[in-house]
Amino acid sequence: MDADQIAQACAQQMFSHDSVSRTMGMEIVHMACRQSEVTMRVTQEMLNGHQTCHGGQIFSLADSAFAFACNSENESAVASACSIDFLRPAKENDVLTARAHVMHQGRRAGIYIVNITNQNQELVAIFKGNSARLNQAVLPPDQRSDS
Repeated sequence: MDADQIAQACAQQMFSHDSVSRTMGMEIVHMACRQSEVTMRVTQEMLNGHQTCHGGQIFSLADSAFAFACNSENESAVASACSIDFLRPAKENDVLTARAHVMHQGRRAGIYIVNITNQNQELVAIFKGNSARLNQAVLPPDQRSDS
């Protein structure tokens, strides 16, 4: 498998076990080595008291895109720190897209940026995630290219 095929297999493996992302209606629309693109439609259940998308829902979308990107090389990684800047509200029926890409990936630590836009390509939020690798594979042995 090439690097992008490995990334796609890792994302499929993770997504199949990710109840939160699936329950929130997220879809992986693009997956490549060290990058991902995940979409989510804002539903009525995601709205806060101002009738805009709850920040936690947007954070979860960004966090999922970050997770798929930082685990894309078949090296299990978790978040060690994350931050988000909210720039504009998202409303019911908006389709949000989280595009994650690597800024730095070392042997153990990585830094990823996720831009979240709406269907009009307006920037809704910017998320920064720091990852820490766990020294284990994402894919089970029977799915690895090295077996």
